[in-house]
Amino acid sequence: MRGKVALVTGAGMGMGRATAELFARSGASVLVVDWDPPAGRAVSEALNDAGHDTIFCAADVSRSADAERMVRTAVDAWGRLDCAVNNAGVSLDPQPIENFEEAEFDRIISVNLKGVLLCLKFEIQQMLRQGTPASIVNIGSVRSVRAQWGGAVYTAAKHGVVGLTKTAALENARRGIRVNGVLPGGIETPMVQQGRRQRGESVEDMADRISAVGRLGAPDEVAQASLWLCSDAASYVTGQQIAVDGGYLVR
Repeated sequence: MRGKVALVTGAGMGMGRATAELFARSGASVLVVDWDPPAGRAVSEALNDAGHDTIFCAADVSRSADAERMVRTAVDAWGRLDCAVNNAGVSLDPQPIENFEEAEFDRIISVNLKGVLLCLKFEIQQMLRQGTPASIVNIGSVRSVRAQWGGAVYTAAKHGVVGLTKTAALENARRGIRVNGVLPGGIETPMVQQGRRQRGESVEDMADRISAVGRLGAPDEVAQASLWLCSDAASYVTGQQIAVDGGYLVR
């Protein structure tokens, strides 16, 4: 990744943070994007202190102006954008469809689906202007292909991310831009930890329930998949969804 410019959304914690850190360690200049300034700025400052080249950008990916500004920030700093990982997302406590509030629906869809669309729009525009090979990874979920009780809107949004990924890949296959997806399963992130505490569930019980290999994944394992897809090693891969789920989807 040396010499490449990367953008990672939702990079203030969890899988996004691990992705920003891995890309930076691999030699890329990284725009650290998050809607929580203290969290995102802390990630960027720690990486810069370690000798890497990063900039923090506060942005809400559900807002068109923010999505456009984050791409412009990367280009203003480094002159180009070679790869992007659209990771930002939110979740809600499980509840059946009949209990969903419209405001909750709007929040999930605006960040998890509309946000990916807006990121794709402005990332692709810049990559086309450059006219050089580029790569985008959208972070979906195992819920992109399998439903979950109480997760109707989250599941719908993540299914939509796969649709966006496939369409963007098809539209740009001959224009030098590869677009792929990563579908995380049970990953030990702050969001997963919070949900487990609310359910009173142990790590072991959760791992046995959602992982064929009997453990939860680490954020860095998801980051590794994104790194490979953005690298030249994956130059013949586009429109694909890689599940990083400990075998959950084959059970």
